[in-house]
Amino acid sequence: MTKALEEINDLNFDTEVLGSKEPFLLDFSAVWCAPCKAMQPLIEGVAKDYAGKLRVGKIDIDHSPGIATRFSVRGAPTVILFRDGKEAARKLGFTNRQGLIQLAGV
Repeated sequence: MTKALEEINDLNFDTEVLGSKEPFLLDFSAVWCAPCKAMQPLIEGVAKDYAGKLRVGKIDIDHSPGIATRFSVRGAPTVILFRDGKEAARKLGFTNRQGLIQLAGV
């Protein structure tokens, strides 16, 4: 995982994601999910390219099921944009780089 891509879990979600001053793009994924693995380099690239404008993180739905349940994440991958502590946009399923950028609004 790149330094720009943050590891999010049940313990740090509220502080890091909901408390973020910058928009936060969070990838809900799982190790067994092939589309999640295919999106990994795209997520890392967006995290690197938009550092300072957008925070980007990854959460494993199997290790942090509380957050997935809290936001009704029904499948992986799901990418949610949080802005000002609230969900602003969501995409379910594989998304290309342009789709991630468009979802993030950067």
